[in-house]
Amino acid sequence: MKRALGAVKEGKTYRLGHEYHSGMPMFGERKWVLRIPASPTGGPFGQNKIVWHDEFLATEIGQAGTQFDGLGHVGVQVGEDGDKANMRFYNGFTVLEMQGAYGLSQLGTEKLHPIVARGVLIDFPLVLGDMEHGTCANMDDLKKVLEMQGMADFEFAEGDALLFRYNWERHWDDPPAYNQGTPGICMDVARWAAEEVKAGVVAGDTWPATDPVPYPDEPACAFCMHNYLQTRHGIVTQENLALTQLADDKAYVFAYLYSPSPIRGGTGSHGSPIAVR
Repeated sequence: MKRALGAVKEGKTYRLGHEYHSGMPMFGERKWVLRIPASPTGGPFGQNKIVWHDEFLATEIGQAGTQFDGLGHVGVQVGEDGDKANMRFYNGFTVLEMQGAYGLSQLGTEKLHPIVARGVLIDFPLVLGDMEHGTCANMDDLKKVLEMQGMADFEFAEGDALLFRYNWERHWDDPPAYNQGTPGICMDVARWAAEEVKAGVVAGDTWPATDPVPYPDEPACAFCMHNYLQTRHGIVTQENLALTQLADDKAYVFAYLYSPSPIRGGTGSHGSPIAVR
């Protein structure tokens, strides 16, 4: 926390999340459906005749829009198809141990703590231009980006939040283009993040945040960064961020603040992180 707050020099605050609405890009067949049951929903009540509005929301609350993957979201099958005893998640939990009709019995989002971390933006378009889907940035690219950002000698530290920008945000208002695939990081960058930096959070302005879709070696590797970072190393992921504002201001180091919604048994969390420069 002290390292994060020490990164604040100007006190300028950035909201890194997008608005939630039914027309935003959604992976697969996920939906965001919000209704006001009646207008007003309730009242009048009391001598002052108070009235009010409520909303009814139907969605994959932890997997919609700007969202945060908990450790119960992504696992790996290590046995035969259909063998839930060999579908494993972080810390070796199996689907048999986790499954429940009313939420995960292990690794639910309620287990996550508020996060106050030093955030570091890695702005790949400085070197690679606007990246296209199915491409990934490697360690050579990352080192060149750090040089361009004036951070060639920057000392990363355990627990840092690494925010990868590909400028995929340019497609946010065009869901078919946004969902066609994504750029991402190559496996050598994922290994660096997990084994050298020991990052606490990885994030990006795409719907997987880290994975290129398709990966250059698919079908051998489908969302392998998720498996490597989340399932193996327990590094949580934030997706679909708005990072252009940080890049425009050359705000490369800042305090990253986010408190996941404590949804008991949830796979992830909605919500907007904050950067304070």
